[in-house]
Amino acid sequence: MQIQTADPSHLDLLLPLFAAYQRFYRAQPDEARNRAFLARLLATLDLGVQYLALGNQGPLGFATLYFPLSSVSAQPSCLLNDLFVIPKARGAGTGRALIERARQHAAEARYATLRWQTEQANETAQRLYDGLGTTRTAWFTYSLPTGV
Repeated sequence: MQIQTADPSHLDLLLPLFAAYQRFYRAQPDEARNRAFLARLLATLDLGVQYLALGNQGPLGFATLYFPLSSVSAQPSCLLNDLFVIPKARGAGTGRALIERARQHAAEARYATLRWQTEQANETAQRLYDGLGTTRTAWFTYSLPTGV
């Protein structure tokens, strides 16, 4: 397995993974919308970084990093916004390798921490995260529709 920084040439490899990730979180994939979104993300490293795990049989998973500003620390932060591994590759180190690559990126870019969230019911992911020396925090995430 290898972890690569995704670029526009990886778009067609990422699209099925992205749709599977959306279905995992009970969202309805829209290929045209996903294609436009990923094309924009992959076109420049200013918006974020997409890492792609590739195995002998094809794509295994991805991780997406974004860099929002933090008013608390008065600096940009490193957010591991998405982490997805196909079911048949879970438990084989793919998620761990993607997180390690994200951690390396955060360290190289001089971010003090790498942060992410998962659903409370996603116990499989939590077992991985808890085994990495992470600190679990207790924050609530709120969502408000804008009417658009």
